[in-house]
Amino acid sequence: MKLKAVLFDLDGTLLPMDQEKFTEGYFGLLAKRFAPRGYEPKALISAVWAGTKAMVKNDGSRTNYDAFWETFSGIFGEKTHEDMDSFTEFYKTDFLLTKSLCGYNDKAGEIVKRLKASGIRVILATNPIFPMIATEARIAWTGLSPEDFEFITAYENSSYAKPNPKYYEEVLEKCGLSPDECLMVGNDAVEDLAAAKIGMDVFLLTDCLIKPGELDISAVASGDFDSLLAYLEKRI
Repeated sequence: MKLKAVLFDLDGTLLPMDQEKFTEGYFGLLAKRFAPRGYEPKALISAVWAGTKAMVKNDGSRTNYDAFWETFSGIFGEKTHEDMDSFTEFYKTDFLLTKSLCGYNDKAGEIVKRLKASGIRVILATNPIFPMIATEARIAWTGLSPEDFEFITAYENSSYAKPNPKYYEEVLEKCGLSPDECLMVGNDAVEDLAAAKIGMDVFLLTDCLIKPGELDISAVASGDFDSLLAYLEKRI
C-alpha cells in the first residue's frame, strides 16, 4: 500500500529532550507557581500523576481533559474550578521556560516539510496528556507551526492515550486513514511501537530512544533523522 500519511511523536522525536529532566523541570515550575495559591508541592505533583494515570487508562468514554480534571478536582475539590484560569495562564507563561530543557534539530522540520511537499499527509500523534496550548508551544520549539500538521492530538480532543492501541485507531478514524497507509515515527519503544498492534509500520528514532532493557527492537526500522529520511525516500 502506498504511504499516504506519516504520524510523528513530538517529545523526544521532533523535539529532542531528556524526558526525565523535562518532567522534573515542568513539575518544578508548576509547584512554584501554585504553592502560593495553597497547593502543597508534593500533593500537587501527586495529583498531576493521578490525573495522568486516569488519562492513560481512559477507555474512550470521555475526553482525556475530563479524565484528568475529574481526577484532579476529586483530590483538591472546588478550589480546582476556581483556579482553572490560573492553570491556563501557567501554560501561556511559566511553562514556556521548559524550552531550555529541550534540544533542537533542524532536520525535524526539514523532513516534515519535505513530506508535505511530496503530498504526504502529516499528523502530530503526540501522547495527548497535555492541553493543546502546551502542545502548540512545544511545536514552535521544533521550528514548525501547528499549521504544518493536518491533525494534532491533545487532551481536549482525545479519549485514549499511548500505549493503548485504541489511541492510534481513534487518530486514524478521525483522519479517514487505514493502518496500512500510515507510518508512525516515534522514540518510545513501548508507546510508539504500540501502533504496530493495529497494523501500522513504525520507525523508531534513536536520538532520544526510550526502551526497556529487555525489549528486543532489532526487527524494527530505526535510526537517526538521516536514516529516517532514507527510509522515507523509498516509500514516497
